Formats: sequence, C-alpha cells, structure tokens
Amino acid sequence: MDADQFKTWRKRMKFKQKEAADRLGIKKRMVQYYEKGHRDGRPVQIPKSIRLACYAISHGVDDFDGERVEPIERGEPVGLPAPKRTG
Repeated sequence: MDADQFKTWRKRMKFKQKEAADRLGIKKRMVQYYEKGHRDGRPVQIPKSIRLACYAISHGVDDFDGERVEPIERGEPVGLPAPKRTG
C-alpha cells in the first residue's frame, strides 16, 4: 500500500483523517504522513500492521481480542472459526 492507495482507502471508507487515525489507533499526524508518503523529505512506509488494519476495517472488523471480533456496526461480537488442523 502506497500513499495514494492509503488516501484512496480512507476516502472510500468516508473517514476524515482524525476518524481514520482513531480507527487505526494512531495519531492524525501519522495519517497525514502516510498520505503524503514522506516526512521531512524522507520517505514514509506504511507498516504492515497498518495495512492489515486497513484491510480488517474495510471488511467490517472494528476490534479483535485474539478470540472474538467486534464488528464495526457495534453488534454482538462474533467468535472466529477454529483453525483447521492438518495431519
């Protein structure tokens, strides 16, 4: 995910920069850096954790405690299916 893709994601989600920051658990200033693609003339890479959080939010996940997913709609949290075992 590059700066343009990040900004497109935010706009597609209809988030203001502050709301995107709150949902991602970061400061608004970091959202601005990610959208610019640089900070003080140096490139800024969007960390994998942020990219994954963007994906989760896009698919309706607001939070995850390791066992349960809290949907964005604030409905009843749902458990994840048990992982498939091989062998």
